[in-house]
Amino acid sequence: MKKIIINGANGYVASNFINTLLNNNYEVIALVRGSKKYSAEERMLRALSDVSDGTSIKNNRLKVYAYALTEENFSLSDEELLTIFSGDFDYYHFAASLKYDLKSRDEIFGTNIKGIHNSLDVYSKYANSSSRFFFISTAYSCGHFKGLFEEKFYENEDIDCFRNYYEQSKRFAENVIKSHIEDHGTKAYVIRLSQVVGDSTNGVTKTDYGIFDFAKRMYSLANRYPNNTVRIKVDPEATQNLIPVNIVVSYLMRTVESKNVPGILNVIAKQATTNHHIIESVTKLMPLNIVPVSEINKEEMSSLERLVSVGMSFTGSYIKTNLRFDTNNLDSLAPDISQEPVEQAVCNMLAYFVANLPAPKGAVVLSETGESMC
Repeated sequence: MKKIIINGANGYVASNFINTLLNNNYEVIALVRGSKKYSAEERMLRALSDVSDGTSIKNNRLKVYAYALTEENFSLSDEELLTIFSGDFDYYHFAASLKYDLKSRDEIFGTNIKGIHNSLDVYSKYANSSSRFFFISTAYSCGHFKGLFEEKFYENEDIDCFRNYYEQSKRFAENVIKSHIEDHGTKAYVIRLSQVVGDSTNGVTKTDYGIFDFAKRMYSLANRYPNNTVRIKVDPEATQNLIPVNIVVSYLMRTVESKNVPGILNVIAKQATTNHHIIESVTKLMPLNIVPVSEINKEEMSSLERLVSVGMSFTGSYIKTNLRFDTNNLDSLAPDISQEPVEQAVCNMLAYFVANLPAPKGAVVLSETGESMC
């Protein structure tokens, strides 16, 4: 059975993927950056413990290496690299900066562009001819694209064509992959993920990104200022493309198992979720009445509404989207993986997430939450 090498291995999707790989008896090499508080191995094991929600971890086939993404040879010895890249393997590049703002631009491009260049350099130096390189990108590399975003490469564009520098950096990184394929014949593939949420089978959610960051902000507000009404500038009929992590892992496992993988995959939800449903679900879970309005002037906002508006600088850029994605390649790879409507599952995920939030500072009242409220 082939070996799977993963960088950025302690991230949310990567750790869920690794947990499934280990449960299916794959050998996994995890490349993880250590921190001041925890070693690379400690960070990896903590991530696996988190996503497994307390169940036992089958980690006897896991090997963790501390690495530096943008340093020459990942700051690993030649002996270590020869061991890591020995035999038959697939390599998955998950490592990324999720920051998005102008002040973080250098960090974003350093991690997401220099990082992919360096990852490809190390891979090319040590990989054998049967190896494959998978780059985990984002479906939002589409930027402000109008129409059906196809499973193909698109040209680099200026920042005005994107919502933020994260999206732009991922488009640029995809084209680094394209150049490597054309110039070196690298067996490389791009996997674009939309907004990855919790597990649709049980509601377990271990990410605070996107709609969960919004829920966390509303929870803090509700517990400091309970039973208030807050208007937010959101088009209730616009949609979010939310794909459960268990479905994402099923597709990733299919890339591992398949000899013939299409070059680009849009791994997205076939049915988007409306802002109205998300806001309604969040409102049910806490003592706060959230009212979406298409337009609201700053002068008309209450102090609480201004507070919410400031905290939505990132989320706010995604509240008017109705994106459309081509999935012909995805369907050809995995025609048997079914995607059920996720509205009820999203409600359960939000209930799980909110129920596990700590009491915020200055809380007046703690809301009672639970799946029954969905």
